[in-house]
Amino acid sequence: MVQIDRLLQILPTAAIAAKAWADYGQIIVCDTNEEMLRTANEIASEHVQVMTADPDYFLANMTNYGALFLGPRTNVAYGDKVIGTNHTLPTRKAPGFTGGLWVGKFLKTVTYQRVVIDEASAMVGEYRSRLCLLEGFVGHAEQANVRVRRYGQRNVPYGEAALRRE
Repeated sequence: MVQIDRLLQILPTAAIAAKAWADYGQIIVCDTNEEMLRTANEIASEHVQVMTADPDYFLANMTNYGALFLGPRTNVAYGDKVIGTNHTLPTRKAPGFTGGLWVGKFLKTVTYQRVVIDEASAMVGEYRSRLCLLEGFVGHAEQANVRVRRYGQRNVPYGEAALRRE
């Protein structure tokens, strides 16, 4: 707090920084690395600067951050402007489910599925049929039932669940 108070007196942008500190600043004291890790992952910050005796612990275990800055020789400003992969990072807890912008975000991702064994199609169809009917999707259930009939050699009445064979 002493350093924060000192900086808020000498920064050329002190008025802006003081407002940001008043509205959003906080100091959180933790007793263990595990508590620090848990707290940092819950907060899911855009920038996380780790200055501990074991920064590699945080590198190995942290999951929710936009960019991680490790050790006393590294800092947020370095990463934002010179050594970082980018400066476009997720905010507002978004680091809980995504990372920073990188070349992969510009690549089209496509997926496909292919069931190649009759027994597998019939078994998946049984599960999907029941799930679809629980959700109220009779048309989707019928798509599954067609496969149970065709590949499982079972007569499933239209719009009914394909019960699991014992």
